[in-house]
Amino acid sequence: MIGQAIGEVLAFGVGVALSPLAIVALVVMLVARGGTRPAWAFAGTWVLSLTLVASLVLLLADGADASASGAPATWVSIVKIVVGLLLVLFGVRRWGERVSGDETEAPNWMRKLDDVKMAKAAGLAALFVVKPKNLLLTIGAGIAVAQLGASPAAQVVGVAAFVALGTVGLAIPLAIQLLMPHRGRDLLIRLRDWMVRENATIIAVLCLVIAAKLLGDALISLTS
Repeated sequence: MIGQAIGEVLAFGVGVALSPLAIVALVVMLVARGGTRPAWAFAGTWVLSLTLVASLVLLLADGADASASGAPATWVSIVKIVVGLLLVLFGVRRWGERVSGDETEAPNWMRKLDDVKMAKAAGLAALFVVKPKNLLLTIGAGIAVAQLGASPAAQVVGVAAFVALGTVGLAIPLAIQLLMPHRGRDLLIRLRDWMVRENATIIAVLCLVIAAKLLGDALISLTS
């Protein structure tokens, strides 16, 4: 059952990990003149926020009997359809921004991160976690674990796996900074610029792919 719990959250974790603007914000803090402490506060709050939101969704879904005789309850499939459709709408919207070229430059808030304080960095991380794409994926992950009717230990592993996967995107620039404190700066700047340029494309593709998975799973459950 532990393996199933991990398998259920893989797509959701990868979707959260590929959060371009969150990664960009972290990179800006890492290369800022004020030091790297705000970046670590950002990463720590990201982990904590993902854990809290995913755990809350899991507890609520578990309490509402998300698993019915070893299969997802009907309401779980309905929620998956709703979340999937919302992801489709969000993905299409982001693709429209890509086509129109609305997001090819760095957002204004990014220019204010050079001397950001640790408290504000932490608050920004929490905000990124509850932005539409990440919030929908976290809800999906929590429900995916709850629908298994697994043991508490398997549920804890499922949430932990989701949070770990969802943090990979931030862990990469942190590792670059630790392993290559001098040479890594140019690499981080190139990563930042690419993420800003391709932000809309990455989000759109992720949303549409994961929406397809959710909708497919829900339809299979409802018709079986």
